[in-house]
Amino acid sequence: MQYRRLGKTELKVSLISFGAIKLPQVDYAEAEACLNRALDLGVNFVDTARGYHDSEEKIGRALKTRRSEYYLATKSSARDAQGAMDDLETSLCNLGSDYVDLWQLHSVSDTNTYDQVLAVGGAYEAAVRAKQQGKARHLGVSIHRCHVTMNRAIPSGLFETLMVAYSPLDQEGLRAEILPLAQRFDLGVIVMKGLSGGALTLPRGEGDPPPSGGDPLVRGALRYIVSTPGVSTVIPGIMHVHEAEENCATADLPLPMSEQDRDALLRRIGSLRRGFRYGQVCLRCGYCQPCPEGVQIPTIFRAADMHRSYPEHLRHMGAELFRSIEVGPEHCTECGRCEQLCPAGLPIREKLKEAAHLFAAG
Repeated sequence: MQYRRLGKTELKVSLISFGAIKLPQVDYAEAEACLNRALDLGVNFVDTARGYHDSEEKIGRALKTRRSEYYLATKSSARDAQGAMDDLETSLCNLGSDYVDLWQLHSVSDTNTYDQVLAVGGAYEAAVRAKQQGKARHLGVSIHRCHVTMNRAIPSGLFETLMVAYSPLDQEGLRAEILPLAQRFDLGVIVMKGLSGGALTLPRGEGDPPPSGGDPLVRGALRYIVSTPGVSTVIPGIMHVHEAEENCATADLPLPMSEQDRDALLRRIGSLRRGFRYGQVCLRCGYCQPCPEGVQIPTIFRAADMHRSYPEHLRHMGAELFRSIEVGPEHCTECGRCEQLCPAGLPIREKLKEAAHLFAAG
């Protein structure tokens, strides 16, 4: 296992860590087996949350004799100080620990929520109090998708870590904008949803055994993530021993990922695109560029995806990005060159028309 510094916390955390969001789906025996196997393989960072049903209880029971061997992180979704402190006390009881190494404000994913937790009587007051009392050694925040909030939280000096969703299918500009900013302000970056909620696994029938030698798509996706500058650790959700073993084996692969291996991964993802629950979406790989007419295809598709998937009060961000594009879809001459190069086999010409219509309609 390799280890990296988790930003200004100065903690040295395993490259591949343990995301405990899926533990409620297995019984106590299975949870205990996979947690202990992960620690045996060198994992030293376990992340859970108050909202993950009995995940905390299972961690507390499974690892009660190994508390000194790993860093423990949990999260609270409460927005007020009293609710957050109540959550922390419950978490500590469930986890069987007097403290957590990292306590995070959970899913502070829009500007209204950000303002709420930082207001007088907000959850951040509880976080500061918890750190003063030694119940939380470090403070972090998890933010889903909202770059506006990330751009406020990172330079604020209030947090030591940032948790974000990032994968080959869910980049959302993090690689170019957010991760460099986090590096600049020395925040440790914890990557969640590295396998896109299970989308980045090879299709397998129910009851089928895992692929011999592991799932190359899983290894490739995790390797892609930890090869990205600014990433401290990734926390794929684990609920079986073979998943812990498969994930940890990624840390033994050469890093950073070569361009050839990255190309092979994206093409493998593209070849299986229709089997993913996300449908056909742009991989942002840039293989369609440069367009002979200068059409900024990946940016157009990113704007459309933002408009479709962001909460209603944030959809304007997609429209603003679309308006900033210098060469839009109306300049496409339908030569088809981009479609020949696209590893996902997207009907790019058709999707450009859809994007133009989407934003023309407001």
